[in-house]
Amino acid sequence: MQRDIKRIVISGVGLAAPNADNLKDYREKLLRGESNIQQIDLRYFGQAPAGICSFPETKYRKKKENKKGTRAGCIAVYCANEAIADANLELNYYDKARIGVYTGLTEHGTVETENEVYNISQYDYNVAYWTHHHNPRTVLNNPAGEITLNLGITGPHYAIGAACAAGNASLIQGVQMLQLGEVDMALAGGISESTESFGIFASFKAQGALAEADDPRRASRPFDMGRNGIVVSEGGCVFVLETLENALQRGSHIYAEIVGYSMNSDAKDFVLPFGERQSECMEAALKKASLKPAEIDIVNTHATGTRQGDIEECKAISKTFADCPTTYINNTKSIIGHAMGAAGVLELAGNLPSFDDNMIHPSINVTDLDPQCQVDNLVLNEPIERRGITTILNNSFGMVGINSAVIVKKFEDG
Repeated sequence: MQRDIKRIVISGVGLAAPNADNLKDYREKLLRGESNIQQIDLRYFGQAPAGICSFPETKYRKKKENKKGTRAGCIAVYCANEAIADANLELNYYDKARIGVYTGLTEHGTVETENEVYNISQYDYNVAYWTHHHNPRTVLNNPAGEITLNLGITGPHYAIGAACAAGNASLIQGVQMLQLGEVDMALAGGISESTESFGIFASFKAQGALAEADDPRRASRPFDMGRNGIVVSEGGCVFVLETLENALQRGSHIYAEIVGYSMNSDAKDFVLPFGERQSECMEAALKKASLKPAEIDIVNTHATGTRQGDIEECKAISKTFADCPTTYINNTKSIIGHAMGAAGVLELAGNLPSFDDNMIHPSINVTDLDPQCQVDNLVLNEPIERRGITTILNNSFGMVGINSAVIVKKFEDG
């Protein structure tokens, strides 16, 4: 006998983005196309455009605690607390042993290791000066663990390592754990502290994939002929996930129901994306959601501003959403840069308000559209109004050929 599948909803959003520290301000800036990308100066590397978050770092824990922990942990703790507050949730409503914490990460530990190597270089590389905090700071579960320490959560916590698809992957994990009955509530999201690691910038530079521009706010330009790479950003976003039954019982504001998802692998290349497999991923998510392509209102692209990446995704979208006259395509990285493990969830969060305000935020910085990125209904430079938005498909892809797509639907009671 087939059991009923629990319906899972998003009832709280907490975020720290390069241009805002709450969903309301974030949404307003996305609609205005307002980018706060700035030029930073990195040890050993030099200057580069980057997205840096500004948020009240001591709102939920003391400066001493932040110093003991990590930048990623600081972002994670802020986002988790903001999500709980946004959900109007008393944490004791759920048994803390039945709350799961799942954080998506592209990388973790490079910042702390680079800092310690630099520190001992000031002392003739004497490892006696290496901090005893290094190990707990660099384990992959650190940001999720810092959330549990801060909130006293005793349920499961762990990290989802899925390159730049990790934010979406964490949502999928949260949904599955709720549907399995392993937890009663989940905090699921993605975190990135990548702007503090010179190695990430140096690696993208070596690959010819690091963006440059006289005006850093114009450095991230997916789909544009003048694009020249990725703008690295830090950030975080955590969602409160609950069963629909529990959310209704609490009288929660429901942002969306997660109705479909998929992950697959290119099995092609360490770095170069493969549109055919991306298309298959989107199609599998649609099948799980029992939706036809034409029933999707917004596709938020992963596009990072690299030539092949943008082109392959546009091919995949053109294939999957052929003859879909009311499906609109946008991009968030053009405004906030690429927040790595946090990208998928930050970009989904930025589009959720479309269900209420009937607006679709634009992809900015496109002055000369690449003909190979010409897809129907690509929203460029200015937002558009579209009544009756009820579905969003969120793409998030990553290195070593990992793809993800998550579909959310507007919840309408009855």
